[in-house]
Amino acid sequence: MRPDPLLPMAGLPAPRPEAAAGPRPGAAPADETALMEAAKALEASFLAEMLKSTGLGEMPSEFGGGAGEEQFASFLREEQARAMVAAGGIGLAEQLFASLVSRADG
Repeated sequence: MRPDPLLPMAGLPAPRPEAAAGPRPGAAPADETALMEAAKALEASFLAEMLKSTGLGEMPSEFGGGAGEEQFASFLREEQARAMVAAGGIGLAEQLFASLVSRADG
């Protein structure tokens, strides 16, 4: 996991190194695996919205593919967001996972 220079400024706790690795030893693996998958899905949704805001998938009107292109552009953005998360993402999933695990631990 790469260090994020903005974390100290934001006042957020540093990510746990084991959060990126997945479930912790001694914990229920299925529960933590499900938490990590949910965190990754949320990061992918966030990235898809950010890609939408940048205009990814929109074609200029002179080369546009019509209504079909507009309808399927969201699938392209979602898949690209999933690929970004699979490649390491922006670290949001790890932060969410660490937060969820700390709440579950009490």
